[in-house]
Amino acid sequence: MIREIPITNRIKSLDFLRGIIMTLMALDHAVVFVTKKHAYECWGRELPVYQNVVNFITRFSSHFCAPGFFFLIGVAMVLFAISRRHKGWSDSKIIGYFFIRGLLLIVIQQLIVNSAWYLGTIGRADFLGTGGPPGGYGQVWFFMDVLYGLGMTMIVLSFLLRIHPVVLAIGSLAAILATQLLIPDPSQVDVLYAPWLRLLLIPGQTYWLLVDYPLIAWIGLAGLGMVFGKMLQKNRPQAFNFSLVSGVAFLAVFVVLRLSGLGDFHPRQEGWMGFLNLTKYPPSFDFILLTLGVIFVVLYFLEAASKQFKSNKNPLLIFGQSALFFYIVHLYIYAIMGFAFSEGTPLVLVYPVWGTGLILLYPLCRWYRNFKKQKQLDSVWLFF
Repeated sequence: MIREIPITNRIKSLDFLRGIIMTLMALDHAVVFVTKKHAYECWGRELPVYQNVVNFITRFSSHFCAPGFFFLIGVAMVLFAISRRHKGWSDSKIIGYFFIRGLLLIVIQQLIVNSAWYLGTIGRADFLGTGGPPGGYGQVWFFMDVLYGLGMTMIVLSFLLRIHPVVLAIGSLAAILATQLLIPDPSQVDVLYAPWLRLLLIPGQTYWLLVDYPLIAWIGLAGLGMVFGKMLQKNRPQAFNFSLVSGVAFLAVFVVLRLSGLGDFHPRQEGWMGFLNLTKYPPSFDFILLTLGVIFVVLYFLEAASKQFKSNKNPLLIFGQSALFFYIVHLYIYAIMGFAFSEGTPLVLVYPVWGTGLILLYPLCRWYRNFKKQKQLDSVWLFF
């Protein structure tokens, strides 16, 4: 067995990438709470049509968030496992840690995060601007959003930490392609699929259950993150060089498939905005190629510039190192700020609300990051 040598210091380029993703996510959620409407790029409904560039770019920028979250959770799981093995943790203890943390994410989704969504939209059923989720019928009791996807991913992949990277990469790509191939015809969008199909494959609502992030597609992105984490541990410079090459390759394949009219659940719309307007629920193959391609390229340049990241007080770094805390708190901040716009408002007012929220979040996240650093390895606070 190859001896695993842990990476002793945090990789700032990963934290900065996570921080960028958190700020873009905050913008997208500010849109929901301020305008009371939101684009929903569903596999069986028409894609949203944007009237101007600002509206499109505002939504498009958020598309990198979920792929980035899932990719980075895979990277973090590998680096965490290697670090804890070096400190004497057994594989069973590591799996137990991820099981509890994954379960905690799902519980937080139901008990804390969903309450913020309800608070911020005042229970509005029409805040999704393209007709709402498919399926339907009845009040939603369980909303499985991104924390459900991340939590289940963490639980499942914890059993695959020892898998060879090549096998892991093949399995991850198979999960991504399976979603592209197995999603039903759009004419079946309002079928009430079984709850297990919602949780695993087909986004939408079946009576009391609404799922935005079914497991199969998103677990593929986290699996690719685990592959990258294993590469990082083995040879850090080579891993980041590979991220650049992979990113360029992903983007090239995206362009070829998009020009050919392949890889998405919808036909390509006209113009450059139509070229980039893709299906997110579930993520189409084109969506993943584009978003991961950009993320890989950005990650390379963040690593190249990482020696310039000397200050530990940089807002992006702090947001990236307190991601779950940021996620929970930012929802309530923007939900409360949204009360000033009870009937919604034009997009132009979203940006000052977004900036104000980030200013409020900075000292809170900085305090929490420092608080967490003082805790022992077994502290429950490290789950957050």
